[in-house]
Amino acid sequence: MNLDPKWVVGFVDGEGCFHIGISKHASMKDGVQVLPEFVVTQHKRDVQVLYGLKAFFKCGVVRHEKQNVFCYRVRDRKALEAHILPFFERHKLKTKKRVDFLKFRRVVKMMSEGLHLSTEGLKEIRILRESPSTRET
Repeated sequence: MNLDPKWVVGFVDGEGCFHIGISKHASMKDGVQVLPEFVVTQHKRDVQVLYGLKAFFKCGVVRHEKQNVFCYRVRDRKALEAHILPFFERHKLKTKKRVDFLKFRRVVKMMSEGLHLSTEGLKEIRILRESPSTRET
């Protein structure tokens, strides 16, 4: 499957998610772990699109989630930095998903700098995570 970058942008605008998870993790300094992930979910009839995205981005996994639902997921920070972030920096999302991406990118970059390990950095990440996805004007 040969995917056009413009099609990928439009598809992710409608079907993708830039998620910033925060979960309890006893061995971490503040007792929590920050988990950024890029996810696209589809019905099983369209699972080939997810495999196309995996080939397009050259990273991530396709998993069976539940019943008829599959998802393409990228959690590895280095893969996010090398493939996902640069693509969406070059090819701008058109909807409020652009705001989600910008917050997501900020969190991934903070993690690269180790800022997520500080109380202040974690506080900023929580604020970014909880802020509404409204279009910047």
